[in-house]
Amino acid sequence: MTKRDRPAVTTGVLCRAVIIGCLSAAALASANPVTTQPWREVVVSVTDTARTARFFEEIGGFITLDSGALSRSEIDAWGLPSGAQGHYQLLAPKHSPDGRIRLIDFDNSGYQQPMRPGARAWDSGCYFSLMVRVKDIEAIYHDAIAMGWWTETPIAPLQFGDSSLRIVIFKGPDGLQVQSYERLSPPLPAAVGQFERMTRPFNVMQMVADHSAAYQFFSEVLGFDTFYTGPPVTAPQPMVSPIGIPTALTTEVGYQAGIVYPVPGEYGRMEMIQVHGLSGENYRHRCRAPNLGILAVRFPATDLDAIETQLRSSGQPVVRFNTVAWPNDEIVDLLETQSPDGALIQFFDANP
Repeated sequence: MTKRDRPAVTTGVLCRAVIIGCLSAAALASANPVTTQPWREVVVSVTDTARTARFFEEIGGFITLDSGALSRSEIDAWGLPSGAQGHYQLLAPKHSPDGRIRLIDFDNSGYQQPMRPGARAWDSGCYFSLMVRVKDIEAIYHDAIAMGWWTETPIAPLQFGDSSLRIVIFKGPDGLQVQSYERLSPPLPAAVGQFERMTRPFNVMQMVADHSAAYQFFSEVLGFDTFYTGPPVTAPQPMVSPIGIPTALTTEVGYQAGIVYPVPGEYGRMEMIQVHGLSGENYRHRCRAPNLGILAVRFPATDLDAIETQLRSSGQPVVRFNTVAWPNDEIVDLLETQSPDGALIQFFDANP
C-alpha cells in the first residue's frame, strides 16, 4: 500500500508534557514526495571544524570520514566571492552511512555572523538544533560541560505518550545546538539500531513564524508524510521547558509542533515549532553562507528535473547547480530551495 492509498489512521494521542502536550499523530495524504529517502547529511558552518568535531568524536563516538579544502565549484555554489576558500570535515557515526555532519570553515568569505544569536525558541528563522538519542545523559552532560559546551536549561523530564524521557539541548561553539533525548522506558525500537552513547541525528528542528505555512510547505510542496502535528498547547503547571521558555510562562505560552519525513522511519525527520505568546526576532534572511550555524540539510534524490518541476509549479524558489565537485572525485548535481523561514534544503543526484 502506497502513502497515497493509505488511509489517514490516527495512531493514538501523543502526550508530551512541557513541550507539545497532546497531539494527534495521523498519517496524512499529501502530494507525491520529492524524494523517498531520508536526509543524508547536515551542513554546519563553524569557525573551527576540529573544535566542533570533538563533541561528536569524543562523546558521540563519530569518526571523520574525510577532510580537506572545498572545491571552487562548491564555493561558487554557496554564492561566495571569488577569493573565498573553505575547509570541511565530514563526520559520521561508526555504524551508519547516513546521518553525516559536514562541518565547514569558510575563509576570506566576508563578514560571518550568527544565523540565530542566542538560543531563544521564540525567535524564528533558519535551523534551531540537531536531535540525537543518547544513553546516560547525565554522564554526557558532565563531559560536554567539561569540553566547553553549555546548556540553556538543566536536564528536563519529558513524557511523550508512553515514553518517559529526559532531554537537554547542548550548545557548542558558534551556537551549534544538539538536542539530546534519553528514553527511560519503554526500550527504543529496534529500528533505531545499536549505539554506544549517541545515535546519528534523527531530526532537525526549525523555529517558525507560522506553523501552518511551514507545515504546508513540507507536506504539500515537498509531499512529506506526517509523523504528527497539532494545535498549540501549554503545560498544566509551571515546569522546566527544554527549549528555554521561562518556567513561569509555560502555562501561558503555547507551543505548536509538527514533524514530517519523506518516508516513515526513525531517521530523516524534519520538525517545525512555533511558540505562541512570545514575540521575537525573525532571522530568516541570515540562513546563508558564510554565516555561522546549521546551514543546510541534504537529501539524496533520483530525479532532480522532476523535483525542480514540482517545486516551481508550487511557486517555490529553486536554484540549480550542475557538476559540483565534492570530495573523493564525486561530482554531483545539486538543487536548492528554502523553507518559508529561510532554512536551506538541498537535493543531490550523484553521477559516476
